[in-house]
Amino acid sequence: MTGSRRGRIWGLVAGQAARRGGRVSAADACAAAVAAVEVTGAWLNAASGAEAGHLMWVTDQVSEQLAELQLTLGEGPCLDAAASGGPVLASDLSEMEAAGRWPVFAPAARQAGAAAIFALPLRIGAIRAGVMGLYRERPGPLSTSQLGDALTFADTATLLLLDSPDPAAADRAAGPGPGGQPADLALHRAEIDQATGMLTEQLGTGIADAFVRLRAYAYANDLRLTDVARDIVARRLRLQPDLDPSRDGEA
Repeated sequence: MTGSRRGRIWGLVAGQAARRGGRVSAADACAAAVAAVEVTGAWLNAASGAEAGHLMWVTDQVSEQLAELQLTLGEGPCLDAAASGGPVLASDLSEMEAAGRWPVFAPAARQAGAAAIFALPLRIGAIRAGVMGLYRERPGPLSTSQLGDALTFADTATLLLLDSPDPAAADRAAGPGPGGQPADLALHRAEIDQATGMLTEQLGTGIADAFVRLRAYAYANDLRLTDVARDIVARRLRLQPDLDPSRDGEA
């Protein structure tokens, strides 16, 4: 059964790549999982170890928003999956358990259009490559068969990520996603990395603390992390070396 499932899912992933006329990539595993597992959308975060990582690919705008919300808020199923190395399945974000576990993210995710989120770590043995996130616009658990398929899609994405010497290049090769959504999010993560680097000089702090400050400013001002990063890179915004976001302002 396991071998049959792997063969079937590899066929779906290869078919997805064939339809877009490109080399098979982790993005194809992400896209093929949506229909096969019967979810609304999906995304891939590439990371080393238990860190939050970088958003590589999304199937729709809601997926992108869910991934960025977790990065901005510092909580959510994908972060927990990355830290624990195991799947995190939230079949109903309106339940008390979800609200207690992710008090800020859960209501924000519901407002974004997600009722359920399933986070699957991309790992083989001790090697961790990131997280695949799946969401549904309506609540409900994955069936046993759907969960098995989802885990196999995640394993396939892991192998494809590890097989690519340049994940960013593989991401570009995936081409545009459904609905014209761009698959290449390299510019977004480059802006966040560049803004974080600039903040280390502005604030006189390390990379980790600079990123925390960037994230805190975005959250406190109800802004997207990428928008704040873009303003910092363009020197439209300069954060001051203190811990009060209200002291930050325009350059």
